Formats: sequence, C-alpha cells, structure tokens
Amino acid sequence: MAETSAVASSAEHAAAPGRPALHRTIGPVQMTLYGLGSMLGSGIYGLLGQAAGQVGNAVWLAFLVALVAALLTALSYASLGSRYPHAGGAAYVTERAYRSPLAGFVVGLAVACSALTSVATQSRVFAANLTTLTGGGEGTATLLAIGFLLLLTGLVLRGIRESMWVNVLCTCIEAGGLLLVVAVGIRFWGSVDLFETPPPGEGASDVMILLVLQGAVLTFFAFIGFEDTINVAEECRDPQRTIPIGLITAMAVAAVIYVAVAITAVSVVSWRELASAPGPLTAVMARAAPWLPPIVYTAITLFAVANTALVNYVTASRLAYGMAHQGLLPAWLGRVHATRRTPHFAILTLFAVVAPLALIGTIGQLASATVLMLLTVFAAVNGALFLLKRRADEPEGRFEIPLFVPVLGVLVCAGLVLVRVTTGDWRASVLAGALLLGIFAVYAVLRPRAATEPPV
Repeated sequence: MAETSAVASSAEHAAAPGRPALHRTIGPVQMTLYGLGSMLGSGIYGLLGQAAGQVGNAVWLAFLVALVAALLTALSYASLGSRYPHAGGAAYVTERAYRSPLAGFVVGLAVACSALTSVATQSRVFAANLTTLTGGGEGTATLLAIGFLLLLTGLVLRGIRESMWVNVLCTCIEAGGLLLVVAVGIRFWGSVDLFETPPPGEGASDVMILLVLQGAVLTFFAFIGFEDTINVAEECRDPQRTIPIGLITAMAVAAVIYVAVAITAVSVVSWRELASAPGPLTAVMARAAPWLPPIVYTAITLFAVANTALVNYVTASRLAYGMAHQGLLPAWLGRVHATRRTPHFAILTLFAVVAPLALIGTIGQLASATVLMLLTVFAAVNGALFLLKRRADEPEGRFEIPLFVPVLGVLVCAGLVLVRVTTGDWRASVLAGALLLGIFAVYAVLRPRAATEPPV
C-alpha cells in the first residue's frame, strides 16, 4: 500500500496542475546504456595505466575489489530510486532524510559542480582530439569546444528521446572499442602471471593485499557515473523498476568489460610499459593490431568523450529542474517546454555557466576537487538511506536492501575521502573547500524555502 501511494504521489509531483510533465520514454535497456555510457566514458581509458603501475598484472583484481566498494553506494542509489523517483536525485533524498533544505542544497549543487566541470573538461578533450585529426591551433580548439557545447545544448533541448538514442549509439561505440581491445588481444591470454605485482621498492608495499587495495582506491573512480541514473527518474517508464534494473545491470556489464580489458592489456603489454604509456589502450592496440589505423581509436575516443558530456549535461539539467521543484532553486528553472517536454530554462542556464568554464583551458584541479565533493555526496546519500529505512512512515520501494549496506557505503566513501585528502594534491582539497564555501554563500543569498510539494 505504501508503494502504491509512493507511485501515485510521484506521478502527481511529475505532472502538477498548470505545467507539462517531462516525457516518460526511458526503459530498462536505455537506462542500462545511460549508466554504462557515463561509467565507460572516462573510466578505464584514463585509469588503466596508473592502476597497472600500482598493482602490476593484478590490476584486474583491483577492478573487482573496486566494484564491491562502488556497488555498496550503487545499491543505495538503486533502492532510493525505487522509493523516491524524483529528478532531484541526491538533493531530494538528502533534504528528506536530514529534514534540512541546506543539506539538499549543498548536495545538489555539489553534484551539479561535478557534472558541469565534467562537461567543460570533455568539451576541451573533444576539441583537442578533433584538432589532431583536422589540424589547427589553440584558436581552432576553442571554437570547436564552443561549437561542441552548442550542438550538445541543441540535442538536450530537442528532447530526452533524442538524447537517449544518441547515448545508445555512443555507448555501443565506446563499449565496442573496449571489446575490440579484448578481441584482438585475447590470443595473448595465459602468457603472463596475472598475480604478478611490482617488487618491493617499486610498489607502495610488498604485501599483495595492500597493493590491490591501493589499486582499488584508484580504480573505484572508473565506476563513478552510476549516480547519474536517478536524475532522469521522472523520464522513466515505471521508474521504481527501471532504475534498479538499469543501474545494477550497468555496473555488472562495466565490471566484466573492465576485467576483460585489464587482463588483455597486461597480457599484451607489460605493466611497466602500460604505466608509462601516454595512451595505454593505444599501446595495446599498436602491438596486438598494428594493421588498425590509429585514426579508428581516435574516432572511438571522440564518441566516448561526447557521451560522457551528454550524460552529464542531461544529469545537471534534470538536477536543476528537480531542485527548483523542491524550492531549493528559483522556480523558473523548473519550467518544462510545452512541445519538447524538456526543462529548457535549466538547460540554457547551464550552457551560460559551462561555456566560460570550457574557455579557461585545463581545469584538472577543479575536476579533482569535485571528485572529493562527489565522494562526500555518496557518504551523505548512504546516510540518508539509513535514516529513511529506520522511519516507519516512509514508503518502501520495489528494491530494498539490508540496513548494513548503506552503513558500509558511508564507511567506504568516508575512507576514500580521507585517502584523497591525505595523499592527493593539497590544492584539490583547498578548491573543494572553497567550492563548498561558495555553495553555502549562494544558499545564504537565495535563502531557499522548504519544499512546497508534498513528499512522496
């Protein structure tokens, strides 16, 4: 009965009188590809070499351990998505759990910062890769970056159905690129000791379990992206079922691909070479398939980068839309276009924010800072589910998990924050602190009210 009430209230929230609702078009397959595309875009392409330098041939094992750690938070997101299918995502559930508009506001803008810096970064990466194919200087790259953002904005404005089909195409291409690595390198399987680790002096420790755990801290970030799924809840058909199925399936498929690619990479190229290679997978392809023109993998990279930017743009716009309906952001950001059924004011506002970010060049430290903020968000969301599960008057969803899962999720995410703060670039921590102070300042200026719509 509680579940039925939650569904009905969710529908009421999505289609309140006087405004059009978002268009419900996403099914389980599209949701799976949406989450998978977000994870694959910036995961193994960038982390494999660094992880191999830490763990050696056992890098595949580090990915498995990282999967277990990431799955704790992913299960919490899946459960929350089945309970509260709102576009506000993390902002909605944290405000509800902690009964504080401030908590929802800080968490929501932290996620938005992560998404927007990702879009800006990917626009620069896309422009740089395209420039290498077409020729041109820095001025050309800047124009290409802005042009890429304009095309992205037009696509997201066009509609969620069109955005999802482009996502499906890009995800299939980027996953195909990774499967191509496995296909050309699988004949090398069995040629190396998959448990070989760096000898004492080269690794952080001579104890294998410690090495694997260190590698897992790094490879954990290859799974970040699953959190994007909850923000398109109001555009899902049967979201209480679609979100858990899509999210967990995406994690499972990503894990299989990551492990297969990791085994292939260390079988074809030594882990030392992978660690020093500017493009680890490019090095693998050059040795396993020298007949393949390098331009093919550059093109695949373009699709992967574009997909990551698309998913983050959709996520940020739906987050702003959801926060507007919570009363945490100005109400006009929650308006929906009567024909296209997209939050057009939120989309255009985000373009005005992300375009200047794309023009400042490298924003690596800002991206690192937002990773710290995202881990803090994960800890807060796990804590929110713990509190909500302990309240008797909260509706249950179709996908429920034991209480110990969000507790372990809090511990893992808090531990990762501690590791990043104590071992990472101190400037990233300072920037993260500055961003949080900025969010508090915006909150003080806007003074958002409590949600005016009844909670589900």
